[in-house]
Amino acid sequence: MRFLKNGCGQKWLASITLCALALTAPATAQVKPGHAGGANPIIRDKFTADPAPLVVGDTLYLYVGHDEAVRDEMFNMREWLVYSTTDMKTWTDHGPIMNVKDFKWAKADAWASQAIEKNGKFYFYAAVSHDATHPGMAIAVAVSDKPTGPFVDARGSALVTSEMTPKGTHSWEDIDPTVFTDDDGTSWLAWGNRQCYIAKLKPNMIEIDGPIREITPSHFEEGPWLHKRGKLYYLTYASLDRTTQRDEHVSYSTAPSITGPWTYRGLLTGSGKYSFTIHPGIVQFKNNWYVFLHNAALTIGDMNGAVGRRAVTVEHLQYNPDGTMKPVVQTELGVSVPPVR
Repeated sequence: MRFLKNGCGQKWLASITLCALALTAPATAQVKPGHAGGANPIIRDKFTADPAPLVVGDTLYLYVGHDEAVRDEMFNMREWLVYSTTDMKTWTDHGPIMNVKDFKWAKADAWASQAIEKNGKFYFYAAVSHDATHPGMAIAVAVSDKPTGPFVDARGSALVTSEMTPKGTHSWEDIDPTVFTDDDGTSWLAWGNRQCYIAKLKPNMIEIDGPIREITPSHFEEGPWLHKRGKLYYLTYASLDRTTQRDEHVSYSTAPSITGPWTYRGLLTGSGKYSFTIHPGIVQFKNNWYVFLHNAALTIGDMNGAVGRRAVTVEHLQYNPDGTMKPVVQTELGVSVPPVR
């Protein structure tokens, strides 16, 4: 896909006026020759990573990090972007919703995020690098009246800092937040790298309520995602078997309760093409289930995909009668074709 570019005519004042209005409107994705709508990667004019879908009414919003690494940089991420779709084929670019500098106490790294709707507001949770007052990665939370922002820091301080999870062995364990609201209205936050943590949120959505528990499943690496289908809870995550795998895969566990016990169910997907990281985001939209991922298979101009230049993808997700998820094969066609039943 590419994004429409608006050209301004100069012969008529009306044309200029119309162009000015068009330039302020969100850009809408267009099918690129040779790629059907819904094919992978779904965003083709920017490098994007760590997809987090949110359904609001008949619209799916997709929050992503913006990879801006050049040459052989590892990660260079300064802002978060949001896209929307009503048909899973065309995507509207709503632009940046926040920059890491909007959190005055953070110094860098606009890493993985997720947004959720609660009590008529939208809460945005993200991993950032804290300043020297609390060294290491931290979880931030922002709030908005709209899913497309603008979002503002909801606390003026981090929701989670490294001092709150002292078991960790490295400075980047407090990353990749996922947030989930259960049927009783209680919201939960999970996050982590190497260790996976979960905690209940207060009704205001910007404070931890009670203890932080560790729920690290087999081969957990990072990128947890919580969702529920029927009576079964799912914890899906980037996994790495360090004895047999070079790159992250996606694995999952299930539980009868959000507090566990969690049972490891094995792999959901393999690794992302050319990428050692992967990050799942799962959602039901218009009676179909989808899993969003990322790989490094996109080329933009003379910039090839790389560690810090990733691309978001999406595939159909299906379940077995016992509630387990069917393995997902990552494809270039993505959801441009119906799922195999």
